[in-house]
Amino acid sequence: MQDSPDLGDRGGAVCVVGAGASGLTAIKNLRELGFAVDCYERETSVGGAWNWRHDRSPVYAGAHLISSRPLTEFPDFPMPDTWPDYPHHSQVLEYLERYAKHFGLGEHIWYGMEVTSIVPAGDGRWDVTIQSTGGGTSRVQRYAAVVIANGHNWAPVVPEIPGDFDGQVIHASAYKEPSRLRGRRVLVIGGGNTGCDIAVEAAQHATRVWHSTRRGYWYFPKYVGNRPADQVYHRRMSTWLRDRRFRRTAADLTRWGVPAPDHAPLESHPIVNGLLPHYLGHGRIEAVPDVTRWDGASVELSDGRRIEPELVITATGYRPRFDFLAPELLDIDEDGRPDLHLHAFARKHPTLAVVGLVQPSAGLFPLAHWQSVAVARWLRLRTTDPDKAAAVQKEESQRPLESWSRRRVVPSRRHWFEVDHVDYLKAVESLLNRMESIR
Repeated sequence: MQDSPDLGDRGGAVCVVGAGASGLTAIKNLRELGFAVDCYERETSVGGAWNWRHDRSPVYAGAHLISSRPLTEFPDFPMPDTWPDYPHHSQVLEYLERYAKHFGLGEHIWYGMEVTSIVPAGDGRWDVTIQSTGGGTSRVQRYAAVVIANGHNWAPVVPEIPGDFDGQVIHASAYKEPSRLRGRRVLVIGGGNTGCDIAVEAAQHATRVWHSTRRGYWYFPKYVGNRPADQVYHRRMSTWLRDRRFRRTAADLTRWGVPAPDHAPLESHPIVNGLLPHYLGHGRIEAVPDVTRWDGASVELSDGRRIEPELVITATGYRPRFDFLAPELLDIDEDGRPDLHLHAFARKHPTLAVVGLVQPSAGLFPLAHWQSVAVARWLRLRTTDPDKAAAVQKEESQRPLESWSRRRVVPSRRHWFEVDHVDYLKAVESLLNRMESIR
C-alpha cells in the first residue's frame, strides 16, 4: 500500500476510540506498559454514557447504578467510602473525571474528534481517519494497534409496530427527566432494567402507568437483608448454589399479571429493582402484555385489550455499532453481532480489540479494566516475542465459548454479550497467566 503524503505515521502508538469508562482504562493500562496512546473522543469531555450532557448518553436524571459500589469501581481506584451503595449517575461521572485526572489521561485525549474510518494498512497496522465533529478536513494517522471503546448503549433499537399512533412515542434514550411524565397517561414498553426503572419513575409522576413486557424475567431486590444483593450473589459458590440463592430472593410478580420467566435465573440478565413490586402492589403500575399495533389514539395489546396512553416510552435496548469498520474485521454477522474472543479480541486481526463490549451480572468497570490489561500485555508480547504471541493466540482461539461466556441465555439481542462477572474474570486471569508464563 502506497502511503499518502498527508499520512501521519505514529509508529508504535495505539489508537483508542472513545473516552468513556472503557476508553479511559484502556489508555491508562496501555500507558503503564509504555505505549504511546492517542484517544479520539467525539464529545468535549470524558464520561461516555455516564456524561448525560453528551448527545448519545442514555442516562436520565434519576438514574443510579444497579450494581453496588465495590463491584463497580476500578480495582486500582476505589470510589469514596462515604458514597452510597448505589451511587447516582452524577457521582459516577465525577468518579470517571477523578480517574482521568489521577492517572493523567487527559493529555492523551483529542476531544471533539470523531473516527470515521479504520482500515488495515498491512503488517498489523491500521490507518485511522479522524475528523473534527465541527466539520473541516479529515486526516489519516497510522497506528500499530487499535482499541475500540465506543460503547454499546447509544444506538437505540426501535420496535417495529404496525399502524399509526396519535400520541407521542420516544425511545428511552430520549427520556431525561420526570417533568415530561407529570399528569400524563404513560405506557412503558420493555422489561429490562431501564424499562422497570422508568416505569417506577412514571408511577411517581404520571396519572396512569402501563408496563408492557414481552416475556417474563427474574426480578431481584437491591438488598438482601442489609447488604447489596450483588455482594451476596457473587460470593464464591457453586453454580447450583448461586441459582438456588437467586430463586430464593427473586420476587414473584405473576400475581400482578407479569409473565413468569421461562428460563433459569442465570440464563438472563438480572432485573434489579426493589420498587417494581411496591408500585405494582399499590396499583400505580399495571402490567400488560406485548404491544401488537398502533391504532390512532389506542394501543392494541396481544390479549386483545386496548389502552389509550398519551406518551409511550420504548425501553427496547441498543445495538452495537462500528460504522467506521468493515464488518468482516470483527466478524460481524448479518444481525450486527461481532464474534470476538472474550468479547474483546478480533479473531483474525491480532492488533484490533474492543474493550467494554460485555454485559456482566455485576459492574462493568472491573471487567473493562482487566480486558484492557490483557490487551496491553498481549500487544507488548507481540513486540517482545511474536512467535510466543502467535502460540498463545492459536491456543486461545480454540477455547470453547462456554469457558468464558454464558452458553445458555435467553435468545435475544439483549444477551449477546452476557457473562457471569466471576467466571469472566477467571477466564481473563487465565489468559494473563498464560502470557506471563511464557514471557
